Amino acid sequence: MNGSQKVADLYRRILAEISKVIIGKGEIERAMTLALIAGGHILIEGLPGTAKTKLARTFAEIVGGQFKRIQFTPDMMPADITGFYVYSPDGNSRFIEGPIFGHIILADELNRTTPRTQAALLEAMQEYQVTIEGKGYELAKPFMVIATQVPTGGEGTYPLTDVQVDRFLLMVRSEYPTREEEKRIISEIDRIDEPDIKQVTSLAEVLQLQKLVKEVEVSPDIIEYTSLIINSVRHDPDVLWGPSVRAGIALYKCSRVLAMLDGRDYVIPDDIKALTMNSIEHRIRIKPEAEMDDITANKVVTRALEKTPVPKLKI
Repeated sequence: MNGSQKVADLYRRILAEISKVIIGKGEIERAMTLALIAGGHILIEGLPGTAKTKLARTFAEIVGGQFKRIQFTPDMMPADITGFYVYSPDGNSRFIEGPIFGHIILADELNRTTPRTQAALLEAMQEYQVTIEGKGYELAKPFMVIATQVPTGGEGTYPLTDVQVDRFLLMVRSEYPTREEEKRIISEIDRIDEPDIKQVTSLAEVLQLQKLVKEVEVSPDIIEYTSLIINSVRHDPDVLWGPSVRAGIALYKCSRVLAMLDGRDYVIPDDIKALTMNSIEHRIRIKPEAEMDDITANKVVTRALEKTPVPKLKI
């Protein structure tokens, strides 16, 4: 079985298990799989009761490894996440690991804590280590943060900083179910409440797939297309703060995984188009005057996609 087949097979196995618990969240399921294999993190935004936490927890159980959940609150301190030293009267000390020391970390309702505490995740997400009292501690690999947040402006929330959101490879939204999906959820709630969830992969397999995905070809034309889209967004007159270089890196990494999910060893323009909104939208800040005219980050990204010429690849 080649690399593309292995990734596609894992995706099928993940979807089969998630469907035992979750109904109608296909985009988020795909995004979590992309982020895992691409070696990044994902932010899920949605109102309470839209299955954000349940979906993240189920995904972690299916993938395996050590799962840790951090429920963020306004009074939480950075040491509650990273860990701390305990000192004894004789001068000796021992380090108490925080919940950041795991493989799949659910950062639940991240924007309910202060920016200072949110920042405790930055080093872990970027450098795969944490520093406590001047000493660095490496984190296990694979390492993935699945963060959830309620929409900004909700009661008891603190907006995520630009630096924080930029560390997330992808951002997706969890909406209320459709009427048909809700009917299914209600009628199948007994099965959903007590699912027979099985682990379908191993940490070793995930690490292997993270290496295999690097073999996917990304042509110069695709890289040029990606750069044109990002620069179009940056120079849009309604944008106050455009996407960083991490936006292009996110598209590059995730498009290779998406290609493998489709059984290909090369990226096509449709891969980039399918991922552009999830990779760029959360990295944009719109000018206040443009917001008053009902301009959103979504509209800006859509405009960039519409006016950027699509390359014709020679396959």
